[in-house]
Amino acid sequence: MDKYHVQIIETAVLIVIFIALKYLNDHLVNRALKKFQFHINRRRIIVKTLNFLALLIGAGILAGIWGLQQKDILLFISSMLAVVGIAFFAQWSILSNITAGLILFFYHSLKIGDSITVIDKDQPVQGTIHDIGYFFMHVETANNEYITIPNNTILQKIVLIKPGT
Repeated sequence: MDKYHVQIIETAVLIVIFIALKYLNDHLVNRALKKFQFHINRRRIIVKTLNFLALLIGAGILAGIWGLQQKDILLFISSMLAVVGIAFFAQWSILSNITAGLILFFYHSLKIGDSITVIDKDQPVQGTIHDIGYFFMHVETANNEYITIPNNTILQKIVLIKPGT
C-alpha cells in the first residue's frame, strides 16, 4: 500500500483542484453573463466547453501521476492534436464559427434582443437577435421569419446595432 500512497494523495488533490476550478469557472461565466446580459443557454455552452478542456488537462495530469511515461503522454497528445488539427483545417469554417461565437460572447456589444442590420451588398439582413449559438446567430425579421447567420459573418460584416429593451 505504501507504493501507491503518494499517487492516491496526488489524485485526491487533483480532484479537489478540479472541483474548485469547476466552481470558479461557473462563477466567472455567470458574472460575464450578467455583465453582458446574455441568455442562459449561452452559459451552458461555454461552461460545458471550459469543463471539457479542464477535464482533458486533468486526465493528462492524472495519467502522469499514475506512471505513464512523459514521452508516451506527449506522443498521444501530439497525435491527437495532429488529427484534430487536420480535421479543423479541413473544416475551417467550423473552427472560425466557434471562435467567432466565443468572441461575440465575451467581447462584442451584441446582446439577445438587440435589433441589428447586417450590411451586405448581396443580401442585407435586418431583424432582432433571438439567440447566439456556437455556430450561428438566429435573427427574427419583421415578418416573423428566422434567419441564421454564421458567427464569423457577423465579425466580418458591418453591423448596425440598436440596443433592445
